[in-house]
Amino acid sequence: MDWESYLKRLEDSSIRGEVTKEDLLKLPQIPTEYLPLMVYHAGKVKKHFFGNEIEFCSIVNAKSGACSEDCKFCAQSRHYNTRVPVYTFLDEKEIVKGAELANLFGSKRYSLVLSGRSAGDREIERMVSVARRIKEKLPQLKLCFSAGTLNGEQIRRLKEAGFSRLHCNLETSERFFPQIVSTHGWRERYETLLRAKELGLETCSGGIFGLGETWEDRVDLALTLSELKVDSIPLNFLIPIPGTPLEGQKLLSPKDALVTVAIFRFACPKAELRLAGGRERILGDYLGMANFMVNAHMVGGYLTRAGRDPQEDKKMVEGIGLKLI
Repeated sequence: MDWESYLKRLEDSSIRGEVTKEDLLKLPQIPTEYLPLMVYHAGKVKKHFFGNEIEFCSIVNAKSGACSEDCKFCAQSRHYNTRVPVYTFLDEKEIVKGAELANLFGSKRYSLVLSGRSAGDREIERMVSVARRIKEKLPQLKLCFSAGTLNGEQIRRLKEAGFSRLHCNLETSERFFPQIVSTHGWRERYETLLRAKELGLETCSGGIFGLGETWEDRVDLALTLSELKVDSIPLNFLIPIPGTPLEGQKLLSPKDALVTVAIFRFACPKAELRLAGGRERILGDYLGMANFMVNAHMVGGYLTRAGRDPQEDKKMVEGIGLKLI
């Protein structure tokens, strides 16, 4: 295999929007010594569409735990004994304070995340109220929300309140999804993304890797998100949580994580890629390499785990010549 020629062809095909499933399925076989070249070509795709810019975003766990769904990786499911904090809806003052902190971190986006299959109308009302308060204080901060599967009217109301982007992870391929979740279907999430698009909202959807899925599952998810033309793709890496069915799952290797990021960059050249949960532990010393392929870091912590100091991320990003926006 002429890996140098293959990677150059992959870069060119990606920029033209002509990458195929067959092209992408070759990438996991790449020898370790070609990883820097893979990152170089994937980085050129990112630079072609986005330049050298990178941004920070932050989330707040606005409603935690007691979730009716049985996602096997999640600490917030009521089906598992994980001792995660449980509360119905965080006080508005705390959510606004989180927005102010995110702004101090340098985050451009702030997302309200609610546990559960779908937000009820009372929760939508509270989201509308808190969005208006945040916008009054921090009009420059872009607001996102993740509230499960929603109908068109709920999405419309949140858009009018000041939210600009809906987040709903597909998590994995449609084929593998039933192995991870049995209480709802992959299509519910897919259709929520379609509704958001129809109503003029930006969309954010990605996955979590290391669940036991195959490379084909990862490639199929990337191609689905490309077809949906999602604006943003968060890339999460499983850190097994004690008490969940996946607590004994083997960690993804740094090499496999890098190749996964590259697959999504080549498959979705115009989408923002966001390094999210598990990035610090899984990528480790290779986190800097991954930065050349992505657009953003989620900073300040994740739903049930602390993140690293945002100042460390800032130093790392600027130290390799990328521009923090």
